[in-house]
Amino acid sequence: MTDETQHVPEDIDRRRFLNGTWKVLGVALVAEAAWTSYDILHPRPAAGFGGAVEAGNVADYAEEGAIQYFLNGRFYVTQYQGGLRALYQKCPHLGCRVPYCDSAQQFQCPCHGSIYNIIGEYQQGPAPRGMDRFPISIQSDGTVLVDTASIVEGPPRGVREGPTQAAGPSCVTSGGEAAPSPTPEATPS
Repeated sequence: MTDETQHVPEDIDRRRFLNGTWKVLGVALVAEAAWTSYDILHPRPAAGFGGAVEAGNVADYAEEGAIQYFLNGRFYVTQYQGGLRALYQKCPHLGCRVPYCDSAQQFQCPCHGSIYNIIGEYQQGPAPRGMDRFPISIQSDGTVLVDTASIVEGPPRGVREGPTQAAGPSCVTSGGEAAPSPTPEATPS
């Protein structure tokens, strides 16, 4: 007979299996907590709303009354008398998106009828103040940057440096609904 010892694999009992499983899960939980804590303590800069958004070049706003809307930043950039302003699209009354009415050359809220001039100053309606704004900086190469992380409260009622009269017909009716589109008049045949 040979003196060979046969190696018989040990069976893992239930208790050792569960102990090992709990240890592996515990290590995974600690690793996940560390990863999450790192992400919270070292946030990435936001692209779009909540961070700095490029709004073109200063040359894009050379024309008096120029207005551009930036969906990714949720703001308008307007030029009036050589000054640029970044206006938050949200109405300070109840938070509706305030579109620009080309015919009246005003911002007119379709929800409740608040009206603001080209630089976001309150004109009429239930809004408590003018449109909120974002700080603007102009880089050395002429790039306009808007900081959407900092909202500056709009000017109070009664402060008016911009135009006070509409340039044409309103885009909303007195009740706040969108004005019906003009219908072509019937021509006699």
